[in-house]
Amino acid sequence: MLSSHSVPFLIASFVLATSATSVVDIASYCKLLASKVGHVSYPGSSTYNDSISSYYSGQERQLHPGCVFSPTCAEDVSRFIKLINPGHGYGSYRGPQFALRSGGHMIWTGAANIQGGITVDMGSMNSLQLSEDRKIVSLGSGGIWSEIYPVLDKYNLTVMGGRVPGIGVGGFSTGGGISYLSRRQGWACENIYNYQLVDATGQILEVNERSYPDLWLALKGGSNNYGIVTRIEAPTWEIEGMWGGGLAFNYTPEILAANAKAFSSFMDPKNFDDSADMGMALVFQNPGQVYAVGGDLYYIKPVVNPPIYRPFTAIPSIANTLRLTNVTSLVTEASGSLPPGASRAIDLVFSFRNGDADFYSDLFKIWEDGTEALAHIENLQLVLLIQPQPVSTGKSSLGLPAGETDFVVTVLTAAYANAADDDTVQKGMEDIVVKQEDLCRQKGLYIPYQYLNYADRSQDPIASYGKAEKARLQAVSKKYDLNGFFQSALPGGFKVFP
Repeated sequence: MLSSHSVPFLIASFVLATSATSVVDIASYCKLLASKVGHVSYPGSSTYNDSISSYYSGQERQLHPGCVFSPTCAEDVSRFIKLINPGHGYGSYRGPQFALRSGGHMIWTGAANIQGGITVDMGSMNSLQLSEDRKIVSLGSGGIWSEIYPVLDKYNLTVMGGRVPGIGVGGFSTGGGISYLSRRQGWACENIYNYQLVDATGQILEVNERSYPDLWLALKGGSNNYGIVTRIEAPTWEIEGMWGGGLAFNYTPEILAANAKAFSSFMDPKNFDDSADMGMALVFQNPGQVYAVGGDLYYIKPVVNPPIYRPFTAIPSIANTLRLTNVTSLVTEASGSLPPGASRAIDLVFSFRNGDADFYSDLFKIWEDGTEALAHIENLQLVLLIQPQPVSTGKSSLGLPAGETDFVVTVLTAAYANAADDDTVQKGMEDIVVKQEDLCRQKGLYIPYQYLNYADRSQDPIASYGKAEKARLQAVSKKYDLNGFFQSALPGGFKVFP
């Protein structure tokens, strides 16, 4: 077995032998990776096909890497980095480009997959270990939150993770993270004690507030710009049960007005309840040209019909799943896949401060008017989701002030059938969001922050953190990734440098 110290010299010779050509020989890198590290699958194999077919969106499923690398431990990831980056990026990087995939839930093309390169699928790194006192959980970055919750439920514990099936630990914990506990504890990334990270040289670092405080803070919103996260350590929270579920309403002017008033009231700081979180959605569905209104309510105590939700529960509903339950049940109830007949998806995100009921009614009207331009799209589902933003603790790189209880994050989501409609859907959605953002500005409510995990590739969430935060994130990148390896070798995701 070759020692880790001799690998760079072997690969350096390999790179020199192949660098005369302008196109990287991915097949040779895949074979070398298979022989020196293992865990490599190729097109046509069941492991490869299972990985590609499990992406959330058709945009990601349509990409076909030269091979898929499925590491099982941090040492595997370290050997991978040393193999493709033997000179640690000195000079122009000449190795293969790769994609990094945790849950594979970010939807735009190339976010977590790659055409012709190497996709690093972290799914096998899904460990879960509770500390002896059960106050800290250690999670592999390839873990899926909806598979983690059932393990913790039996201890009456939970952790700050995703609220729909299929969300991965890695991307969620470096992009922000909205959880059931976010109105009380902030963004999930603000609550991570330690990141295990493989850097551009292949070193395995334990990154926390004491060891690498600047890097630790940068990872809290800085996404994949600093290395490959292989494990996180986060607090657990005692939870005896939850109350929550969904409400569905007919789409009428009266129902819309009642929901606008109810949401404005919920977000009023004088009504703030840190146990309560929710989301309300307007839905347009084709075929059928059907409109609907829905709401998901969450309360992190076993309290039936908390007073904060009475403005919503008083609205006549056509479906109601509200009940005493647990985290696993609520997450399972949520949809973790695209609707039937749809394979494509686009998200656009924006934020604002809470307004009055008329403001929300105007937002709803802009969305409804915008559906007309897209109503012909085959198997279209167009959703306007409005939800409270986590109450930030300020311990992140997101550029958000601490303690604000009336910030709202909104995502416009389209699911549809055909790639031929991509441009039409994109333009129609952008038209809606531009008008909604203009309304926010007119009312003095606009917030430039864009939540990275909801953002589209046409957006720039890292710039939305503010000039000072972006400059700090760039400085940390230059310090720990001196030659920009993760800027050039890992093109997917949102980069701190243009």
